[in-house]
Formats: sequence, C-alpha cells, structure tokens
Amino acid sequence: MSYFDAASGHPLHPVARQALLASLDEGWADPARLYREGRKARLLLDAAREAAAEAVGCRADELVFTTSGTRAVHTGIAGALAGRRRVGRHLIVSAVEHSSVLHSAEALVAEGGSSTEVPVDRTGAVSVAAYADSLRSDTALACLQSANHEVGTVQPVAEVAEACRAVGVPLLVDAAQSLGWGPVEGAWSLLTASAHKWGGPAGVGLLAVRKGVRFAPQGPLDERESGRSPGFENIPAVVAAAASLRAVRTEATQEALRLRELTERIRTRVPQLVPGVDVVGDPVRRLPGIVTFSCLYVDGETLLHELDRAGFSVSSGSSCTSSTLTPSHVLKAMGVLSEGNVRVSLPQGATEEDVERFLAVLPGAVAEVREKLGAQAPLTAVEENVLVVDALGKRCPIPVIELAKVIGDVPIGGMVRVLSDDEAARLDIPAWCEMRAQEYIGEEEGPAYLIRRVS
Repeated sequence: MSYFDAASGHPLHPVARQALLASLDEGWADPARLYREGRKARLLLDAAREAAAEAVGCRADELVFTTSGTRAVHTGIAGALAGRRRVGRHLIVSAVEHSSVLHSAEALVAEGGSSTEVPVDRTGAVSVAAYADSLRSDTALACLQSANHEVGTVQPVAEVAEACRAVGVPLLVDAAQSLGWGPVEGAWSLLTASAHKWGGPAGVGLLAVRKGVRFAPQGPLDERESGRSPGFENIPAVVAAAASLRAVRTEATQEALRLRELTERIRTRVPQLVPGVDVVGDPVRRLPGIVTFSCLYVDGETLLHELDRAGFSVSSGSSCTSSTLTPSHVLKAMGVLSEGNVRVSLPQGATEEDVERFLAVLPGAVAEVREKLGAQAPLTAVEENVLVVDALGKRCPIPVIELAKVIGDVPIGGMVRVLSDDEAARLDIPAWCEMRAQEYIGEEEGPAYLIRRVS
C-alpha cells in the first residue's frame, strides 16, 4: 500500500518513535515538582522546548505546547483578540485558511465582532495589496497560513507581515503544513503548528507568541505552559514531536529536491495520461510534496475508492468526499473545478517506483469511474431559444456531464441553461466553462446556470 496523504497526517518518523519510547520511562512525573523524578521530567520538557523554539525561530519562553494544532490556533486567535480588545474586534483571514481559523472567525462574528476574508487568485495565493487594503483602524489581528493544506500553494507571509507591522497589527501564521520544511520567514507575531504534520505524534501542537505581542489567555487560568495551555503536559509525546521536527529539518533540503521532482512528474504527466484534467495550485511557489488535480466527469468518492483498491491512499477536497456534500472552501475560493478532485501528498521517503505505479494505475481508474458513472441522456427542452438541461436532484458531476453532452447541439452563440440544485454545481459549472473555453453568463434563480457556446 502506498500512502500518499501526508498532508493529512505524516507517518510517525523513526526518530519520533525512538524518542517516545525512551522518554516513557523518564518523562512520566510532574515537571513542576522538585524531587528527582520531577526534575528529570522538567529537563526533558525544557530540552524539547529549546529544540522546538530553535526550529520555529523564536525564544524558548515564547513557545508553549498545546494538545493539537487546532487548539493552538483557537488559543492563539482568542488570546490575541482579547489582548487587543481596546483596539477593536476586527479579524482578517484569507479565504483558504484551515477550518480552525475560519471557525474562530465565525465565533468572533457570533459574539459581535467582525471579520474580513481576503480572496485568492486561481493558484490559491493572496494578494499582498488586497491584504493591506483589508487592514483597518480597529483590526486586532490578521491570520495567514504559510502554505495551503489542499493545493500546496505557498503564501507571501513575509510581505503580508511587513504590511501588518507597518500599521501595528499582529500577524498569526498557521505553519502546520510548512514547518517541517523550514522556518517561516518574516516578522510574524504568532505562529501555530501541529506535530503530526511532520512525523511527530498526534496530540501535540505548538503556539509561539513573540515578546511584545499583547496576549490575554482565555478561560480559567492554569499554572502550566505560561497559562496558555492548561493541563498536565504529555512529555513523551512532546519530546517525540521536538525530536522528529529536528530530524526532518536535517533531511529537508535534500528530501525537498527529491519530492519536488516527483510531484513535478505527476503535475506534468497526469494531464498527458488522462484527458479532461485540471492541475491546480501554484506551479512554482508550492510545498515540495503536494500536487492536486481535478478530473472532469468523475465522482471524487468513487475515484478515491478505486485508487484505494489499487493500493494508493490519497485524499480529496471534492464535494463528494466530505460529510457536508459541499465543495471544498479552498477550491471554491480559487474558482477551480472541484469534481473528481485528488490530492497527492507524498511523505518523506516516498519512492520513484510508487509514483510511477500511481501514474500507471490512474488512467485506468479514471476511465473505469467515467464508464460506471455513465449519465443517462439528459432531459432537455427549448425555452426562448435556450436549450434547457434538467439535472435537478442529480449530484455533480452529472450536471456537468449533461452540459458537456448538449453544448455541441446549440449553434455558436447559442445558450444552454442547466437546472441543478447541487451546491457543487455553483463551482463546477463555471470552472468547466473556463476549462472548455465556453462563456459562463451567470447563475439564475431556480437554481439555474446559463452558458453561451463560443467554440
């Protein structure tokens, strides 16, 4: 089985396993106690904090360990907002942030605050100018991920941090996906990360808060972790997280070159091997191991099952693979195709042989899914010189398949109206028009989507 979903969770690094087992016998006691066992535990905790802080690029007393990356985000945002409540209650986020950041923004709005979502371009990157324009006199905090978790696009963190610093607004950076590859550049104020993204154990997050940043921890105070992360520290897991972070950093330069070559091979060859594929994300400014593509006329969940049967564990941001049955907010913000979406995220140590086998298996898997899907002949009618396709009650990609079947039946300049009540159609039909050089007129009530044939 080839595991190609490292962006969700990286396999435990051998160094993490060794450190975890070794510290189980030494790090079980309360590090706040002065007796011998407590002192041993404290030494392990302090050493782990020093190592993690060095990798992050901050002081050891600026970094605390949390119970997860999500908890680090929630704690960091809540504390920074509370610390600057006299300034205002306005939060800035990008449209492609991790759900933990977006949920924090929703909570702020529900409590009477306000938030601004900065849009991204079709590669998934924010504009520095747009971010700067979103800064207001009552902005308490801005958030920006270092790199996107679904498409791998690297964000201009240093430039955004400089724009924020110029007006005195702290910037929180979610570095979960990138920290294993290197420190985050720029004058960021707060940083969060999660150990299971770089081969550490799950259940360990990092929160760094620079000196001078106004920060007020929320909830009942606790004596541990500077009052910012309550509860007894899981010292063996923390030690393993810090040890694996140091280990992957020493391997990062060489491994990044190798994985970039493998993902570039996938980016280049998949469109050659499979017709109707859109490779998304920035082709240059991206993480080494992530490549994402969408396949026209393919049900994402079915494709992932086919690849799983063939021995490949991949993930998707497609609407068809989430419990909400709505398009990925990242793909939606980018305005790219969501149907048949596949994210390949290679773990460190992934082999060339595995990638070649994936490329050999993928065309057949896509062809089989398309054949299985085989949408029935669409119900059509002509209304006011517009060909109407009734795809109500059908999930994507069926509405797109039926649009593709009939677009050739109308003359150049002719119109097609697709009736669809699937939320994913709001993203997939415009994206299909972009890919197929047809003109998307817009959405109508119904819901319906109007397309003009131009080629």
